[in-house]
Amino acid sequence: MATQLRESCGIVGMYSFDRSDVSFSLFSGLIAVQHRGQDSAGIASSDGSKINMIKNVGLVADAIPGESYKQAAGFAGIGHVRYPTIGVSFAQDAQPMVKSFGKLSIALAHNGNIANYGTLRARFEKSHGLKLETTCDTELVLWLIGTELEKTGDIFAAIGKCMGLLDGSYSMVAVTNRGEIIAFRDPLAIKPLVYGKTQKGIFFASESVALDINGFKIAGDLKPGEVMVVSEKGVESKVVMAAERTAHCMFEYVYFARPDSVMDGKLVYDVRVELGKRLAKQKPAKADIIVPVPDTARAAAEGYSAASKIPVVEGLIKNRYVGRTFIMPSQAKREAAIRLKLNAISGKLAGKKVILIDDSIVRGTTMGPIVKLVKAAGAKQVHVRITCPPIISPCFYGIDIPTYRELVATRMSVEEICKSIGADSLDYLTVGNLVESIGMPKGSLCLGCITDDYVTEFGRKISARLKLEKESDVASRMWEQDV
Repeated sequence: MATQLRESCGIVGMYSFDRSDVSFSLFSGLIAVQHRGQDSAGIASSDGSKINMIKNVGLVADAIPGESYKQAAGFAGIGHVRYPTIGVSFAQDAQPMVKSFGKLSIALAHNGNIANYGTLRARFEKSHGLKLETTCDTELVLWLIGTELEKTGDIFAAIGKCMGLLDGSYSMVAVTNRGEIIAFRDPLAIKPLVYGKTQKGIFFASESVALDINGFKIAGDLKPGEVMVVSEKGVESKVVMAAERTAHCMFEYVYFARPDSVMDGKLVYDVRVELGKRLAKQKPAKADIIVPVPDTARAAAEGYSAASKIPVVEGLIKNRYVGRTFIMPSQAKREAAIRLKLNAISGKLAGKKVILIDDSIVRGTTMGPIVKLVKAAGAKQVHVRITCPPIISPCFYGIDIPTYRELVATRMSVEEICKSIGADSLDYLTVGNLVESIGMPKGSLCLGCITDDYVTEFGRKISARLKLEKESDVASRMWEQDV
């Protein structure tokens, strides 16, 4: 469920080879990746001479109501849904963002988080008199790319120079007023970026479900450090910066991505089933039924059931018309929020020993009310099993975990957490079993939030700074500072 954990963004982009309007396809793609960001949405497209755009705060259907997507008509365009890991939920920070550099205009959309944003911003404010209009790292990246393009006129060289400055995660799509689509991915490939191609065009997205809804089959994933440019010249591609390893975000597979998405060749659904199987074998529990916490734990519950032969029961029903559970100021209000979002089926739980499957425990304030809800429905025992290892460290690459102090696993042992949530037993999947379930080498994944071992220099620098200082004395998002 991970109701207190949020991703940074979702992006889409499309180029129509016959110059048909792509705005509706972009709108549909954003609907498909709505789960990746609910604070704002926007579309920017080019008609070959100018960029047309619509964006606003709120869900896609509210930010772009009715047929208002037609305001962003064009044959080449990009789209974005946002949750802010840098900046705040103000309309001016909604994406795509547009800047002009002489006769060239560029709109940019970003999924990820620039860990050295504060340092770069301070550096260029001092050296170049940089004045940004927003608090969003996307605007800084847009300025860097546009400034280099003005000098060289070479898109690949400009983005390569930009990559040499940036530390963090970034999958990005851009459109120019000339009608070019530019897509690129950071050298570690932390965030996903997939593309599909047909006779009618090429489509880029954070997840393959956005391709599916538009009738595109997966052609591949952008390589680490790859830049792809689509224009009237065709499709050009170049890896402008290579790294010695990849660092795919493990939490995409555990929680963020839709189960029907394929990421870097892996069907997310299959990974989650394997997580459940390995969890069942790692520490079995004697129980009558398995109950997944909706929605992301369903596939894992199937895997647990297949390995344990214990049946799965939909003992918790989610109210789909309630938004994400925000952080409540008191335990009573947190429990009320859970009851708004979840309801237990007493007829299925009463008198039963229950294995409760969820994807993660982050701050430790959500699982307790859920266990209490299940026991109030008559469950004799509740054994909690978590498909992700304990989250012990912040994330500086796009997940809403900016500090150590907020993480329950940094303050308590597993036994103490078990007692605090009121469970009869608690077990987390091991790091080894997580890696095996994803099916990639450990060195190909970003595991920073569960190992405290960061994949970039600036990530390590922020971590060390947080440990040295009292976290109450520093900003919650240290990457916004000049570290």
